[in-house]
Amino acid sequence: MQVDIRIARYFWSRAIGLLGKRSLAERDGLLIVPCSSVHTFFMRFAIDVVFIDRDGNVVRIVENMRAWRFAAGAKAYSCLELSAGSASRLGLRAGQCVPQFSRSEIRSSRRLYFVAQAPAQQGD
Repeated sequence: MQVDIRIARYFWSRAIGLLGKRSLAERDGLLIVPCSSVHTFFMRFAIDVVFIDRDGNVVRIVENMRAWRFAAGAKAYSCLELSAGSASRLGLRAGQCVPQFSRSEIRSSRRLYFVAQAPAQQGD
């Protein structure tokens, strides 16, 4: 599964985020930089929230965050918002390093593409 991730790094794009959207496609995401907390006030759908530090390490995942909620990630530098259930489908987990989300990689990008790695088969 590949996810097309838009990067919100300027004041208005970070402030607006996903507000006003009716849904978020399974293959779309929003990376908010810098960001260590998010809210879902006025949102119409649930999302998965992945907090990432400056080195690209996943520090916390909040799955299926419904409307009118707040979440924060200690030591987070950015926040990846995905459609509900996508974090699990992508195999993301706390403690995992995702280098393409490191500060040095996202500094000059407008978009990122994340491709989920196939889970390892037991007995290989």
